[in-house]
Amino acid sequence: MNVPNASIMVIERAEIFGLAQLHQLRGRVGRGSAESTCLLMYQAPLSEGGRRRLEVLRESEDGFKISETDLQMRGAGDVIGTAQSGLPRFHIADLERQAPLMAVAQSDARALLTTDPGLTSARGRAARVLLWLMKQDQAIRLISVG
Repeated sequence: MNVPNASIMVIERAEIFGLAQLHQLRGRVGRGSAESTCLLMYQAPLSEGGRRRLEVLRESEDGFKISETDLQMRGAGDVIGTAQSGLPRFHIADLERQAPLMAVAQSDARALLTTDPGLTSARGRAARVLLWLMKQDQAIRLISVG
């Protein structure tokens, strides 16, 4: 949807949308010079999560703060696999508390895949064993997907 002069948006059943979706939709109005309004309509009774999401949207337009709250509420999901929300299945790491370490690990994994896409080197085989130990070895077939 791209209507640069739109100045009002009504989102019905806003409580069923995620924070990222609501923030994206809200960002579609107010692109022109006119004042803009985004109305979030909801159906009572609100769940605790629904109430919190709507409050976050009401209180902030900061995408970083909204995404941080979204991560706290939904959990990190499955970094390798198909789950998009919920608690991660890591046995050792905690994504929320160890974000800088996870960024280093992600960078290192990308570098390994660049130099050894088939994971056939000694380091690649070690990565395969680690994935197997962490019960994430099914992700190896997803590596080529990106």
